[in-house]
Amino acid sequence: MRAVRNRNTAPELMARRAAHRLGLRFRLHRSDLPGSPDFVLPKHAVAVFVHGCFWHGHGCRRSKLPQSNLEFWRSKVGKNRLRDRKARRALAKLGWRVVTLWQCELSNADAAEELVAKKVLGFRFGKTSAMRSRRRSAAGLHKRRK
Repeated sequence: MRAVRNRNTAPELMARRAAHRLGLRFRLHRSDLPGSPDFVLPKHAVAVFVHGCFWHGHGCRRSKLPQSNLEFWRSKVGKNRLRDRKARRALAKLGWRVVTLWQCELSNADAAEELVAKKVLGFRFGKTSAMRSRRRSAAGLHKRRK
């Protein structure tokens, strides 16, 4: 398990790219916050965790536990879930809104962008890029050019 990364995983990078495409600015892995969120948006007071379905026991098809050494895996995933719950509560007490993105939800770049917009900013994109552009500018997410 030493080879399993806890930072800069593929789902995390996809979520960060989506946030960047939306014009959001964020800080990575704030170790001064409980649970060290994968990225935070200080302007919006949002802490984002990108969880792997297997390691955090999401319940989807990717979270199926191995049949060998079943008690070890149940214990491990259970401890991870408990640690996640404690971190969410501590962040909420500090005034942060906590968003959890799951690996299975981040299937491609468009899905990731829509998910980040929906969960982090609280609005949905339309299907066309013109609609996206209109909503992004209405939300103040486009850079203004002089």
